[in-house]
Amino acid sequence: MVKSFEKLVEEFAYHVQAQTEQIAGGDAKIGNKHAKKALAAFMQLRSHGDLGRDALAALFSHPRMDVRVMAAVFLLRHRTAEAKAVLEEAAKGQGLVPFGASEALKRWEEGTWALDPAEDESGQTESPRPAAPIQRSRSRTERAAVAKGRGGKRDKPGG
Repeated sequence: MVKSFEKLVEEFAYHVQAQTEQIAGGDAKIGNKHAKKALAAFMQLRSHGDLGRDALAALFSHPRMDVRVMAAVFLLRHRTAEAKAVLEEAAKGQGLVPFGASEALKRWEEGTWALDPAEDESGQTESPRPAAPIQRSRSRTERAAVAKGRGGKRDKPGG
């Protein structure tokens, strides 16, 4: 049986709040578990298309900033003007949640935001734009091999 939209929105809000509290208390591991559950609630809402997304937009007026911001972050593509307004207001503050709001706005403006990609005419989710390649740092053994090949001051006589 499919959960009602209202129940999924409540779950999303609950897990966002719990994530914030766990992270503030220093337990990122438990916080991440709540983040996954909030994401799962969003994914279930999203599976119902724009009706599910619209249900989540009710959280734009939630009393807690973290819940408003997280809903706005997920709904940037679907409810752009409203979501940006929520994020811009939150970004004026200080702390982790306002920082997250400002980072979401930056990602949106630079075109790298992809939490809820649009669907094409056939109902298939469009592939997100390819991300820029990540420069991977070398492992310790790779760094040691490169350093060994170059030779260092210690490797020279009298060094």
